[in-house]
This record gives sequence, C-alpha cells and structure tokens, in this order.
Amino acid sequence: MSPKVSSRGRLPGFEVMHILDQVAELRHQGIEVISLCVGEPAQGAPTPVRRRAAEMQSDGTDLGYGATLGSPALRAGLVEHYQRRYDLQVSPVDVTIHTGASGALTTCFLAAFDPGDRVALARPGYPAYRNMLTAVGCEVVEIPCGPRERFQPSLDAIRATHADAPLAGLLVASPANPTGTMYTTEEFAAIAQWCQEAGVRLISDEIYHGITFDGRFGDCAWTYNRDAVVVSSFSKLFGMTGWRLGWALVPPDLRPSVHGLTSNLALCAPTTAQEAALAAFTDESLAEADAAVRAFAEARDVVLSRLGRLGWSSVAPADGAFYFWAEPPLGPHADTRAWCAALLDEQRVAVTPGIDFDDVEGHRFIRISLAAGAEAVGRALDRIEEFQSGF
Repeated sequence: MSPKVSSRGRLPGFEVMHILDQVAELRHQGIEVISLCVGEPAQGAPTPVRRRAAEMQSDGTDLGYGATLGSPALRAGLVEHYQRRYDLQVSPVDVTIHTGASGALTTCFLAAFDPGDRVALARPGYPAYRNMLTAVGCEVVEIPCGPRERFQPSLDAIRATHADAPLAGLLVASPANPTGTMYTTEEFAAIAQWCQEAGVRLISDEIYHGITFDGRFGDCAWTYNRDAVVVSSFSKLFGMTGWRLGWALVPPDLRPSVHGLTSNLALCAPTTAQEAALAAFTDESLAEADAAVRAFAEARDVVLSRLGRLGWSSVAPADGAFYFWAEPPLGPHADTRAWCAALLDEQRVAVTPGIDFDDVEGHRFIRISLAAGAEAVGRALDRIEEFQSGF
C-alpha cells in the first residue's frame, strides 16, 4: 500500500508560472520578450536599504535568530509609519513581523479560523488567498464582482452572503490584485464597521497601499475596526520582493496564537531583511518609492490612452497597484489562455490570462502588469495591436 497524500495540499499552481517558464526559455535562446506578467516592481529595493544590507556584511551586526514577532526597532519604525501615513496610533505590541505578507496571511488565518469556517472574498482576486484558506481547512466563499461593482464586493453583497450562512471572516484588498480597484473611504469604513458589528473577522490586505493614483495612501482597516487583522509588506511600495518581509497589525485576542504559530512555523522573519528595512523609512527611500509610483501611473496612462485602439472592454478602473484588468477581443482564440499563448508565440509579449484570478469568468480576461514601466508597456501594446489586427 502507498502512504497517504494530503488532499488539502493538492493546490493548483499559478498559470503565470508556466508563462514565466516559457519567457525564461525564450530569453535563454537570446530572444527578446516583453514580459508584463509579474507583480514585481522593476526598481528593486531603495538605495539606502541596499546600502545598509551591504554594510551589515562587514560591520559586525548580529545576523542570528531574532525576536519571534520582529525586532523592537522595526516594530517601532512601523509605529511611526502608521502615525505618519495614516495619522493612526498603534503600539509596538500591535505589530508582528513575518516572512512576507504571505507568511503573515497564513499565520493569521491559522490564528483566526477553524477548519470549516466560512471566509468570503472577491472573485476575481489573488489566487493565493483561496488556496491558503483551503489549505488551512476553511470554506472559501467567493463573491462574484464585475464592472458594475468595480470588481469589489459591495456591503449589500457581503450582507447577503452572510445571511445565506454566517461568515467567520471576510478578506478584502484595496487596491486589489488583479484589478487595481479601490473602495472609497466611505465604502471601506462601512464594511469594516459592519464586520465588527456582525462578529465577522475582517482581514485587510493592504500590501498595495501607497501605490495609488488619486492622492490617497489607502485606508487602514484599524481606523474603523480594531478587531481586524491588517496585513502589509515591504515588497510592493518599497520594491523588496525577494527580501521576504511583511507585517501584520494583530488585535489582542489573536496575539498569543500568532506568537505560538510564528515561533513554531518560522522562528522569526529574516534578520538581515529586518535590519536593512529600517532604512526604508528614510527620506531618500521614500522619495525613490514615490518616484516608482509616478512611473506606474505613467504606464497606466499609456494603457488608458490606447483603449479605443485596442478595443478592450469590461475594463477595471485601476485606481492603484500596478495592474490592468480587461477583456480583450479573442478573435479566433477559444479563451485568454490560448490568446496569451498565441501572443507570446507570435509577438513575444507575455501577459497573464485571467483564469489565475477567476476560475469562472477569467477565461475572458487578461491581467497586465505595469511594473515594467511606460516604455516597455507602450512597446508591448504596439505588438498587441499588431497581433489583434489579424483577427
């Protein structure tokens, strides 16, 4: 007899990873490819962060195991961050440091929910949300969202979902991946307050805060609901994807569980990344981050200016993040998986089919990452227009 294989570990991989493998192979062959697949800021970590990381290799900084929930210095730095960016008072004990936002989400899901708990989230949405929740035994309840809802679940839809069968949790992201859409402050506040009144644990993924195009930094759930879990990271605004450093604001009732889970599952977040990340809050780093956001906005404007020529419909209003979600004309292709494969084969442009983010309607949509910058996006759109002209 064969040993057992866990059913909850049988999670689907990301479609985009297959495309990235193809991109890597083409580039290995010396073929130029414009890749608009990955949500990875092209600028990388701020200069002061890199400089501090280099200094640590020779200045005797202790890079051994750190405190389970994060270094006191970094937690204090994040307290100042919330005061400066949100005018929000938090304490160092509210802040927990993790191996990326992914580590924070997994840990907080385990702390907040039991197997069988119903947790609602938007469809389309970041696929790891539903996969992580499935892996920890939760029942994922997807709320379908289209152009009419601006691809964000409304309070009425959330209430109706809760009325069908009580929810233990609600996960929201504003700005969201893959659409870049945001709630208004009034909408977000109403949802956060309803969750508190209904006893539904709100999980607010705020990883794209600061990458916005209307002057707002983003609305923090703790402004309206201190029972919420807030998750964020240094990966997006600060371009520190590979440093694997995220954090959470954790309410008091979850802190013992988060501590116990973190000490057993991760021991601590990467010490080198924590020490270097202190330099992310310097004026020089913040100026570089703001410059990167302006570059994302320029790339977004390039796409917006070309929509008429592209003939794309059901376009998500990309209020923030660095994504563009749209329904292209399929021409002879059965779905956007085939459309994206043909685009890569014929024009050497890589974009992500929507099936990663929506397994019901995603076959009609694509996601473009704006992180490559306006020049690369413009050249890619030239090639996409040529590709579509053959339909």
